[in-house]
Amino acid sequence: MPDTRVSDPRLPDAGLPDAGSPDAGSPERVRVRVRVAGIVQGVGFRPFVHGLAGSLGLSGHVGNDESGVLLEAEGDPASVRRFLAELAEHPPALAVVERVEATEIPVTGGAAGGAAGGAAGESGAAAGFAIVASSAAGRRATLISPDTATCADCLAELVDPADRRYRYPFLNCTNCGPRFTIVTGVPYDRAATTMAGFPMCPACAAEYHDPADRRFHAQPVCCPDCGPTLRLVGADGAPYRAADGATPPDREPGADPITDLISEAAAALRAGAILAIKGLGGFHLATLALGAVGETAVARLRARKHREDKPFALLVADLAAARAIVEVDDTAAELLTSRRRPIVLLPRAAEPAADGLASQVAPGNGYLGVLLPYTPLHHLLAAELAEPIVLTSGNISDEPIAFQDEDAEARLAPIADAFLTHDRPIHVRADDSVLRVVDGRAMPIRRSRGYAPEPLSLAWPAPRPVLGCGAELKSTFCLARGLHAMLSHHIGDLENYETLRSYTTGVAHFQELFDVHPAVLAHDLHPEYLSTKFALDRAEDAAEDGGEPVELLGVQHHHAHLASCLADNGVAGPVLGVACDGLGYGTDGTLWGGEVMVASLLGFRRLAHLEPVPLPGGAAAIREPWRMAAAYLRVGFGAGVLPPGAAALAGRQGARWEQLGALLDAAPTGAVNAPLTSSAGRLFDAVAALVGLRDRVNYEGQAAIELEQRVDPAERGGYPARLDGPLIRGADLVAAVAGDLAAGVAVGTIAARFHNGVVDVLARACAAGRNETGLGTVALSGGVFQNVVLTSRLAARLRADGFAVLTHHRVPPNDAGISLGQVAIAAARDRNPS
Repeated sequence: MPDTRVSDPRLPDAGLPDAGSPDAGSPERVRVRVRVAGIVQGVGFRPFVHGLAGSLGLSGHVGNDESGVLLEAEGDPASVRRFLAELAEHPPALAVVERVEATEIPVTGGAAGGAAGGAAGESGAAAGFAIVASSAAGRRATLISPDTATCADCLAELVDPADRRYRYPFLNCTNCGPRFTIVTGVPYDRAATTMAGFPMCPACAAEYHDPADRRFHAQPVCCPDCGPTLRLVGADGAPYRAADGATPPDREPGADPITDLISEAAAALRAGAILAIKGLGGFHLATLALGAVGETAVARLRARKHREDKPFALLVADLAAARAIVEVDDTAAELLTSRRRPIVLLPRAAEPAADGLASQVAPGNGYLGVLLPYTPLHHLLAAELAEPIVLTSGNISDEPIAFQDEDAEARLAPIADAFLTHDRPIHVRADDSVLRVVDGRAMPIRRSRGYAPEPLSLAWPAPRPVLGCGAELKSTFCLARGLHAMLSHHIGDLENYETLRSYTTGVAHFQELFDVHPAVLAHDLHPEYLSTKFALDRAEDAAEDGGEPVELLGVQHHHAHLASCLADNGVAGPVLGVACDGLGYGTDGTLWGGEVMVASLLGFRRLAHLEPVPLPGGAAAIREPWRMAAAYLRVGFGAGVLPPGAAALAGRQGARWEQLGALLDAAPTGAVNAPLTSSAGRLFDAVAALVGLRDRVNYEGQAAIELEQRVDPAERGGYPARLDGPLIRGADLVAAVAGDLAAGVAVGTIAARFHNGVVDVLARACAAGRNETGLGTVALSGGVFQNVVLTSRLAARLRADGFAVLTHHRVPPNDAGISLGQVAIAAARDRNPS
């Protein structure tokens, strides 16, 4: 029987005769060799196969190898056919079956050797079904599961006093626990994880080798007798005790060491301490979030962490606790309770049941980032406290999250009063993922723990391996091979050495893990991005070493944004695309960011864009939005003209206002100290400054976020903006804002009219694009589309105008999605070189 290959997880047509076939000579027994590809290691797939084969009376064996799972199964044709169907259609909860390939081979009458290198079976009789030792020979093509939140079965054990893992902070099984962050290599076996240093005790080993047990071949399996150990220490490394102690009066100290530590940690938080907690992908910093103690503790955390305004996330015990502080709809509830356990940005509850939330948790922000516990340790601590706690990345602002013990102790000692930590090493740092609900669907803002490195599918397979080097901010990288795009975890902003080192070591680890050695390096056009320099340096090193040549492919920033949205939705294009962000290097040497294009994976053409305005002071204008307001007022009203609505803005700046005017008078068009930009993000900044919300920002996007949150939802009016050929006159919107300010119109009304005006002019630009091209689909991408008001209203308007609308739902619309767009473009061009 010929090898049958399918590209989706459906029953392969293995050519087996149906049960009761009247054909003479129908075999009584058949044997098949089966390759299962996808995320099938570390998810209980071999135990699942073992149990399924046993239930159907099949003999054979199953093992891991460098490409996934390889097995042989023998029995009557009907049972084998059912076996193949179940593999594809009902795999374990954490598995992602992408392909099942079956080939008929000669019947042997038994297990007959090893599926992965001929090793002897670890379980099962010779004539039954065995799990065999893994093989690492050959080119690696297996996929790795993301880390997964504690499952319901393990949670039941965690709170059962009769269970030997009662209150053990590291319990896990085949259905949950650490995966990506502990994997050091493939095949995924204990020896290739950071659990290799914890030999199993006899009880855990018995579970590990018992096909009927939930922990059968669960690689991180452990218990208090053989697994990682929890510690609570002070910043000096000595054992830590909270003031007045924390041992409950009805229990002797030392009777339950883990409970003692959790109680001490909770007591420390209640006393106002800042606690560093070691999680799956790194350290968090935690404080109490409620009451006077929380108010003081959160303020101390901000001061020590050097994080002025950017919101902190909140850990709550369960969904009911989340609903006490935020509005939770069905989509949000599904995200919060999913096995991925992201932070979800949700509007504050109109009537919060949890009173006294510290004002510095999310100052001036109508949304809170909330997450539920995802490790046993987090569950124990949240249950002990029974109130929200701040849980933010363990780092100094702008640095990557600390994940190695010695580094964490050194970097976090000036911030944390105590460390709740353990001795299981983390191999890969991974921040918490962040999502919000936009236009009725989940939209990632940061895709990391719980999602990475789960592969994304490309519309066109990559003929050669590709590395997408990403952008500068919210950096990620992406490796592509065939139809798989492995998007990295969140790296951060490539602005300091530690983040750059995290980026380069991450690339090396992914290459080793997935055995991908890129022949194409796709990078941004901006020559000063460190990711661009990384690509150029790597290509130069390859040439000097005399190895295989590496091709460089420069990809325009906003084309990559739109390609990312296309890849996110499994579309090749062409479509109309609206790309709105802070800025990106344009092909004309200016800084783009408010673009309407025709785009496909093969190319793009600019149809319309925001009218370019100066960026006074360059990067200083990003940090100080009042500069953008001045630039837009100058375009709208002329040099030296100060409309009445802008008097307050100018007054707040004092002499600096005149100094900026002099700079703009002296700077030639497109000068280094005042480059031209069509950025939509800078337009939002200008309006936020003009209405008095934010003259200077403390984190990226702060001004635009605060403007969005001031929108009056009842206001349906909008400011008019001209669409003059390819130019969208953003200065019209700013002039209208100034007029309403002079008339005393409320800021909430102005914010709404501005958003509605942007929606209207972008929709008209898309309609003009449809008239020119005949295209009826619009893709929305770029960091500005993290704005719920803008995205929801623009999508609704476009649909009302007869367009199909594509938005992001698997990767972020911000620069974290750029690397995916780069590899999608590189793959498409490789397949269509003309």
